[in-house]
Amino acid sequence: MAGPLAMAGPDPAAPSAPAVPSTPADPAVPPGPAVPPDPAVRPTPAVPPTLAVPPTAGTPSRIARIARIAVVGGGPGGLYAAALLKRLDPAREVTVWERNAPSDTFGFGVVLSDETLGGIRDADPAVYEALRRELVRWDDIDVVHRGHRTTSTGHGFAALGRRRLLELLHARCAELGVRLRFRTEAPPADELAAGHDLVVAADGVHSRTREAHAGHFRPTLTTHRCRYIWLAADFAFDAFRFEIAETEHGVMQLHAYPFSAGSSTVIVEMREEVWRAAGFHELDEAESTARCAKIFAEALGGRELRSHRSAWTAFRTVVNERWSYRNTVLIGDAAHTAHFSIGSGTKLAVEDALALATAIGEHPTLAEALTAYEVERRPVVASTQRAAAASLRWFEELAGHVDRPPRRFAFDLLTRSRRVTHANLRLRDPAFTDTVERDFGCPPGTPPMFTPFRLRGLTLRNRIVVSPMDLYVAEDGVPGDFHLVHLGARALGGAGLVMTEMVCVSPEGRITPGCTGLWTDEQAEAWARIAAFVHAQAPGTALGVQLGHSGRKGSTRRMWEGIDQPLPEGNWPLVAASPLPYRSGVNQTPHALDRAGLAAVREEFTAAARRAARCGFDLLELHAAHGYLLSGFLSPLTNHRTDAYGGTLDGRLRFPLEVFDAVREVWPEGRPMTVRVSATDWAAGGTSTEDALAVARAFAAHGADAIDVSTGQVVPDERPEYGRSYQTPYADRIRNTVGVPVIAVGAISSWDDVNSLLLAGRADLCALARPHLYDPHWTLHAAADQGYEGPAAPWPAPYRAGSRPPPTGRRE
Repeated sequence: MAGPLAMAGPDPAAPSAPAVPSTPADPAVPPGPAVPPDPAVRPTPAVPPTLAVPPTAGTPSRIARIARIAVVGGGPGGLYAAALLKRLDPAREVTVWERNAPSDTFGFGVVLSDETLGGIRDADPAVYEALRRELVRWDDIDVVHRGHRTTSTGHGFAALGRRRLLELLHARCAELGVRLRFRTEAPPADELAAGHDLVVAADGVHSRTREAHAGHFRPTLTTHRCRYIWLAADFAFDAFRFEIAETEHGVMQLHAYPFSAGSSTVIVEMREEVWRAAGFHELDEAESTARCAKIFAEALGGRELRSHRSAWTAFRTVVNERWSYRNTVLIGDAAHTAHFSIGSGTKLAVEDALALATAIGEHPTLAEALTAYEVERRPVVASTQRAAAASLRWFEELAGHVDRPPRRFAFDLLTRSRRVTHANLRLRDPAFTDTVERDFGCPPGTPPMFTPFRLRGLTLRNRIVVSPMDLYVAEDGVPGDFHLVHLGARALGGAGLVMTEMVCVSPEGRITPGCTGLWTDEQAEAWARIAAFVHAQAPGTALGVQLGHSGRKGSTRRMWEGIDQPLPEGNWPLVAASPLPYRSGVNQTPHALDRAGLAAVREEFTAAARRAARCGFDLLELHAAHGYLLSGFLSPLTNHRTDAYGGTLDGRLRFPLEVFDAVREVWPEGRPMTVRVSATDWAAGGTSTEDALAVARAFAAHGADAIDVSTGQVVPDERPEYGRSYQTPYADRIRNTVGVPVIAVGAISSWDDVNSLLLAGRADLCALARPHLYDPHWTLHAAADQGYEGPAAPWPAPYRAGSRPPPTGRRE
């Protein structure tokens, strides 16, 4: 089992700090708690083919022209790159420029994963053996919360002192003949590039090399909301320890881990406003250190903390559009940073060095080598940065998590980055996972996703929802055989709740000519046929209808004919909150609804809801997301009204709440209603977190039984942060702040993700779309994969013979 991700270095760059080291480990990022990697995630190849077999002394690499190499920055990444490149071709000249003395370092401990150590072992056994002799190892993670200490085991950590790591790399470079120039500023970037065949910029988050060519690298630096300080304790914790302190000023957290037999790294972190309220901004280094020791006296056993040029700082995420320019290449934190809470800085820098050296040894030109390096590394780094962003946000929003029960809180913390999941925690520590499942209410042998959930008078047999998916194949709004087969197949596939696509309340409220509706009795009869099939042939499966109006996003072509493009002919007039086209110069300008228009639309929703009730739908969802009509009222980007239906959030909520109340009045009392919202517009000036919470709170107060939490699709210039389960933090925030059940959506792709989200308390139900397009029986197959055969996932009698995977061949 792999160990944790490696850690980065601290930030000496605050005004009170001395000289800034030009190390590849982010000088603005101290090491923090590492997330043990998910064994289900395919690791970066650990054995670079060219480096696996040491070259014979004097044997040139395949790129004879790379005779002179300059490395800017003497941290682990820069030193390791220098050693590997020199080892590939002992005849080449390799020089490292480091502005600080060889004994200077601004870190305490570094955690290395087994994966990274494996790469080092295969590329340079001498370095690996030196490291192996220094490492301390342990398996446990302790989470201390409100007086409860929860321990999870089986995580496999290995660490050593940062200073010792640098000493070992210094020795290896000297042995290979690398020129180490300490206390020496590197020449300007252009001068280095002109005098060398290759320049490796390993000069950290404040990279001068990157800034010299910023117009080409095009960096983006984002500063985040927490302050933290990197300290040390002169004793070894016996586990990786997370401790939460709920103070009069706000929530603070301690992250600590051993890096030698008698030393530990200790990081204290808190939101900026908590940091200021506690007065840390007025304290010097010694005073801050003493104050932190006092706050976490129990964790430290009353011992003192020590600092080393430690300064409070805020983490910066670095992203570059390009990593190379002519003969200059970025590695480590100069190229990218990932939040220290998943401990990836040194890991990424070392792996960059491995990949760069491999590419140079395998390609005939430098240009090809640098392209290959970036092609290999960019997807790995992007994945790590997504995980780091999820972890970073979790700690930024820590105050919203602390009310969870202790074991659920620990599970939530351990799975925060989405790289550690329910399944691999079960492999590592089944006893811990069993207790979390029992706390959740799982019957013996029942995965979390197969526990029932009640909404008003409806009990869902499991937590899986087939998300609404527009099909665009209706004729005059009437659902046909395609809809019967589509929804019927998903109902037979085992999901607890199957949702229709957005069903439009009027002809003018359609998105495309192929959208379904409920504005005529003929449409209602067709929907009643589908509902009858589901209830008769898939008993126990609930069928939900989603009612909506396209607003300014209507009168467009079917998705595969040109998404959001207007019809070539036969366009109908549009209405919206304000006369703003979805895309100026492309889509038509809608008419702003007046009082009569608002009343007419409200009546269209209630008429559709009455028909839906007669059809036999078990649940009704009001679509107030994705930039359609009701969403257009909620977002400040699309609602510019100056009357009672615009302006403040209360005004923007007025019409969607009026529609909700009107529908709730005609919808049967025992049947639940949910509302889908866009919790962020992914655009500046759009819906804020506070807005999303207020919207959810308002609908819940008016009787919504759950909030279906989606994001975006409100404006065309949005910039979503796509990734696995990327929308679930918004559901988490609404659920645990407002106290209303939520449906989580957004790239939830595995039953392991579903179980993890439910157990962590981030969602009550999980809606999946594309997985159900790929496999209509996704839920039944998830049950089979987990060995579950209980009542929450019954196979239809005609399908029972297929409830086991067919044999695919015999293996001896």
